[in-house]
Amino acid sequence: MTINNQATAKLAPNAHQFTAEQAALIQKIKQFTTNSWNQKHSVFTIYGDCGTGKSLILSQLFYDFQQARHDEHSPLYQSQNYFLVNHPEVLKVYKEMAGSEANVLKKNFMRPTSFINQLQKKHEQADVVIIDEAHLLLSKPDHYNNFYGDNQLSEILKLSKVVIVVFDMQQVIQTKNYWDQRRLDKILAGYPQASYHLTHQLRITARPNLINWINQFSKGKLTPLPKDARKDYDFRVFADAESMRQAIVAKNDQVGLSRIVSTTGYPSTLDGGLHYITETGGFKMPWDQYNFTSTPWAELSQTIAEVGSIYTCQGFDLNYVGLILGPPVYLDEATNEIKIDLSKQTNTESIKRRKDIPDPAEFERIQRQIILNSVNVLMKRGVYGTYLYAHDPKLRQALVREFAKLK
Repeated sequence: MTINNQATAKLAPNAHQFTAEQAALIQKIKQFTTNSWNQKHSVFTIYGDCGTGKSLILSQLFYDFQQARHDEHSPLYQSQNYFLVNHPEVLKVYKEMAGSEANVLKKNFMRPTSFINQLQKKHEQADVVIIDEAHLLLSKPDHYNNFYGDNQLSEILKLSKVVIVVFDMQQVIQTKNYWDQRRLDKILAGYPQASYHLTHQLRITARPNLINWINQFSKGKLTPLPKDARKDYDFRVFADAESMRQAIVAKNDQVGLSRIVSTTGYPSTLDGGLHYITETGGFKMPWDQYNFTSTPWAELSQTIAEVGSIYTCQGFDLNYVGLILGPPVYLDEATNEIKIDLSKQTNTESIKRRKDIPDPAEFERIQRQIILNSVNVLMKRGVYGTYLYAHDPKLRQALVREFAKLK
């Protein structure tokens, strides 16, 4: 099996055969943009689960818009267009692609805070703004990140003629980025708008039944594994973490781009030191290391000896992923539900309290769902295979029992 493991190749415009649905959506958004050109502000929202091709569509759209801005017969002639993404690892990929694409420059790609602060300071307006991973936009002030407004999307809409965004509420992974449909609808109310829902899974080769099992798991429901869970897909459950590590290393030797990742619940501080996950079978690996290079974490060969986190992997494909379900994730045997122990969450910044959500019960529900969202995202990283290991003994035993039924 020959696989191109470069993230740039997977997102490069004009390098893929789009499905009929994707091609039609690209044309629909282009027509929406042209029809909205005389409007003051308008927005097109793309909804879709992990792996439904959202980023690839945006990459092609931005390339086409940048060609149009050099066409004197186009309404977009001499337009000022930007591509925004709040995930630093994903931003590296877009900036790397920019140097090889005609009329697409590195300066066209920015983080949302930089875009907002720069245009506000210069009193400028943008024409077309595309936002990848818009569920990572700040929905509250964050002085640490130099954002002093109430909501990043609101500010971007004010600064732009046409905004094109992608949203997946199941990928909200921090309370400072908390979104739900009600919150989004409130912000978009009053703007000329259109939307589209992508539903077809294009990343992982798993059967729909297994994808549905993952979705149910991410909602806190442990259901029986489907009988076709291993059909055309390498799905495995491990009784010890070291055996899983060895299996992932073997896959990485064969096809590359195979990594161990984990949810939180293990020691981690931003002090530049090594922090280890220790688990059954003699497993011990450093995890959640900051990537100071311009290369995405998964494409660094040395990261086969590290454990990645949601912050290194969200938005990226892996060929095979070995996922450790950390201490906060446990099984309530009485109800057969997947639950979250917030007291074991070590990344407290991700579940930090918000004054605008005063109801303690509602906020706890949001905190628990944010951790389950990270499970959903990490389970859907592996294109050809997903390997699971659970820290909680009861959950681990239940998963091993279910997996044994497939053999």
